[in-house]
Amino acid sequence: MTTALTHQDWLDRAARIEIATGLFIEGQYVSALAGETFDSVNPANGAVLAQMARGKAADIDRAVASGLAAWRDGRWAKQAPRARAEVLLQWANLVEANSEELALLETLDMGKPISDMFNIDLPEVLKTIRYFAECIDKIEGVVTHTDASALHTITHEPLGVVGAITPWNYPMLMAVWKLAPILAAGNCVVLKPAEQAPLSCTRLAQLFVDAGGPAGVFNVVNGMGTEAGKALALHMDVAKITFTGSTAVGKLLLGYAGQSNMKRVALETGGKSPQIFMPDLYDFDAAVDRAVGGIFDNAGQVCNAGSRLLVHRSIHDRFVARFIERAAALYQPGDPLDPATTLGPVVSQTQRANVMAKVQRACEQGATVALPVPGSTRPLTLPGGGAYVPMTLLTHVTQDMAIVQDETFGPVASVQAFDTEAEAIALANDSIYGLAASVWTADLKTAHRMSAALEAGVVWVNCFGDGDMTQPFGGYKQSGNSRDKHKDSLLSYLQTKSTWISLV
Repeated sequence: MTTALTHQDWLDRAARIEIATGLFIEGQYVSALAGETFDSVNPANGAVLAQMARGKAADIDRAVASGLAAWRDGRWAKQAPRARAEVLLQWANLVEANSEELALLETLDMGKPISDMFNIDLPEVLKTIRYFAECIDKIEGVVTHTDASALHTITHEPLGVVGAITPWNYPMLMAVWKLAPILAAGNCVVLKPAEQAPLSCTRLAQLFVDAGGPAGVFNVVNGMGTEAGKALALHMDVAKITFTGSTAVGKLLLGYAGQSNMKRVALETGGKSPQIFMPDLYDFDAAVDRAVGGIFDNAGQVCNAGSRLLVHRSIHDRFVARFIERAAALYQPGDPLDPATTLGPVVSQTQRANVMAKVQRACEQGATVALPVPGSTRPLTLPGGGAYVPMTLLTHVTQDMAIVQDETFGPVASVQAFDTEAEAIALANDSIYGLAASVWTADLKTAHRMSAALEAGVVWVNCFGDGDMTQPFGGYKQSGNSRDKHKDSLLSYLQTKSTWISLV
């Protein structure tokens, strides 16, 4: 998927864009009951894009009631599997037909380069919806081998109303990773997108209805996590909460489930992914390029960002020098609406301040800033300012530093030297997180040994970030307990029923 539009074309379209500001309940946009709003802000220049309806607990009640009514009357769940599949396929077609609008909304709202929207996010959104659409009529039950006096079946049924709370780093893609399997399983859903970037998600809901999805099946309540998100997690009529975001919020959601109806909770939370570079790299330059991309893609705002670079001491200095060289060549900061831009701002000025404070703390603890090279930083602001953070590489870090242990969620990497395989594994696993990791080596035995030893839900060998819809995505330890993508994700939004029929 590509776009032939120029920077000026996108600026012109941005000036004319229409933004739906309401909550989406029962198939239409509505105001919040309290009439309150919050600002959607363009992080590239600080401009207010729109005043979005600020949903609270009463609005969550309204959305869940809409979903519950749709669930009980079976307007979605009781449709033939292939009929639901056709709706999802048509939904994907409408997303594709409206790709320019959706890309523009997300670029304005979150600061993601428009080229990334067409090269990365939108293609993956379409693959996700179409994959789960085709899974719908592939779900099979079981007739067990029992005594002749009985017939025993095991079947799968939807859960009911599912609450989805999604992040701002990939607003549309992370939402669809949850929405597509939730809907494919026959559930209804209430989506609470991140307040920092809700624009594309509210549009997705309208496109679902336009595709033939029944009103009430897919509702969206924009608002603050402490208000709308908490109310959704505590709601007694919500059967499951699925969440991507911080580990701290994930822990709160587990508590809310216990305080309410013991709803299921699926979490994909923080990460601090290590990339290990052994001395026998079969392609040194390719490895460095992927290390650069692993931390600077999406301005480092990636849950599985390869932010910890563990490099064998024999190649450490060469690796650092090449990393600095290639970062400057591969990433060009600028206006996200310019197709030439490959590094946009972080999502907000608050996030920028958080990232810069973490870098400052690391320097106070003894880390050295190798990138940006002193005196060579390219301008990172546009007229009106913006939440830009320079690409940063820290050396001379130690394992006890916060920059090594805590998720930064910005374009900041640290590099550590190691001498032995055992030391590399120990450093990699010394983390509360276990979302992803990678190993770079030309030796097959080393690759197998190290990938088995790494405590991570996803391990890449001689690559980083690769995969398709057959790959379950999720982590170990405090990186969460769920898996997105893959058919297993669909099954996680179903419950198992055992039916024993006496034949005598």
